[in-house]
Amino acid sequence: MAFAPADGATLDGVDAETVRAALKSGDPFPGTDGFAGAVDGVLVRDVLGRRPIFVDDETDGWNFDPTELTAPRSLPAGTVRDDDGERRVWTLPDPDPAPSSEALDRVTSAVRERTRAVDPEGLAVAFSGGVDSAVVAAGVPDAPLYVAGFEGAHDVEAARRAADAMDRDLTVVELSHDDLTRAVPELVAATGRRNPMDLSIALPLYLVAERAAADGHDRLAVGQGADELFGGYAKVVDPADDHRVDADTVRGARRETMLTLPAQLERDVLTLRAAGVDPVAPLLHDRVVEAALSIPDDLLVADGERKVALRAAAAGVVPESVRTADKKAVQYGTYVSRELDRLARQAGFKRRMDDHVGRYVASLCDLEYLPPDER
Repeated sequence: MAFAPADGATLDGVDAETVRAALKSGDPFPGTDGFAGAVDGVLVRDVLGRRPIFVDDETDGWNFDPTELTAPRSLPAGTVRDDDGERRVWTLPDPDPAPSSEALDRVTSAVRERTRAVDPEGLAVAFSGGVDSAVVAAGVPDAPLYVAGFEGAHDVEAARRAADAMDRDLTVVELSHDDLTRAVPELVAATGRRNPMDLSIALPLYLVAERAAADGHDRLAVGQGADELFGGYAKVVDPADDHRVDADTVRGARRETMLTLPAQLERDVLTLRAAGVDPVAPLLHDRVVEAALSIPDDLLVADGERKVALRAAAAGVVPESVRTADKKAVQYGTYVSRELDRLARQAGFKRRMDDHVGRYVASLCDLEYLPPDER
C-alpha cells in the first residue's frame, strides 16, 4: 500500500498508540475528536468519519486531500484497509436510553468539559447566534466570533443579538453575488461536491473561514454535530408521520441523522481546510457523542422543543435568550440558497427546468452537467 500524503503526515487527529489500543479493544470511542490515516501498515478512519481520508483503487495510494489522487474514494467511517482489503472494525453503538436525570448529567458534564477544553490559540468561532455555536463560543471567551450572510439574513441578525447578549466581539462577513460566483468553483474543486444543497451549506462556512484566516486565525471552532446528536431536525419530532426518515421513533430517527455525519463532515472539513483553517468541533468529541447516545426521547424532543438536553446543558452558560433561540438551517439563515437560486435564474436557468441550480453550478465550473442520480 502506498503511503503518500503531500505533507508526509501519516495520522490525522491522534497518536499511533491510541489507534492501536482502539483496534485491539474495538472501542469506537477511545477519547478523541476523530482520526484517520496510516498506522502499522493499515489505513483507519474513526467511527463517525470526523477526519476524511481517501483511497485510490487504481494506484493503491491514499491521501487526506482528494485532489492529490487520480480517482479518490472515501474510506468508509469505522473501517480498516490493508493488503487483505477493507473491513469495518468500529460501529456506532445503539445503547438503551438511560434514566433522564442520569443522561442529562452525563451530557451536561461532557458538553461543558469539552467546550472548555478547546485551546484558544489561533482560534476563531463560526457563530450563528443559535445554542450550538453559543455553547462552543462560551467555552473560549476570548475568541472572536464570525458570521456570514447576505444583508438582512436571519443568521446575521441572530448573531448580532446573541453576541451583544454575550458581550462578545462579532465580525460580520457580508456576502455578495461575486463571493458566490468566485467560491462555487473553488469549493467544487476542493470537495468534489457539486449538488446545490451541499454547496449552499458549505459556502457560508467557506467564506467565514476565509475571512478568519485572512485575519490571522488558523483554527475555526464550529458547532457541527449538535443537530444530529441532540435531535435538532424537524424530521425527528414526529418520525412516524415524516416521510424523510424510515424510523418511527424519535431515537430511531435521531440515529438515522447521526449516520449521515461521515458524508457531512467530509464536506465540512474539506471546505474549511480549503479556506485555510483547521476545524475544531468540541460537540463531536467521543465523550459528548457517547453521552448523547443514551439520551431518552424526552431529552431529544419535548412539547415541540428540540435539542432539549443540549439546551438544558447550556443553562447558566449562555444567556437565556440565546439558549432558547430558534435556528434556521445555515443555507436558509444566511440567504445563500436563495441567492444561488437567484443567480441561476439570472443566468437563464429558470425554475421550470429540472435541477436549474445544479445546471447553473455546472456551467459556472465549466463542467458537463450531471443529473442528481449520476453525481
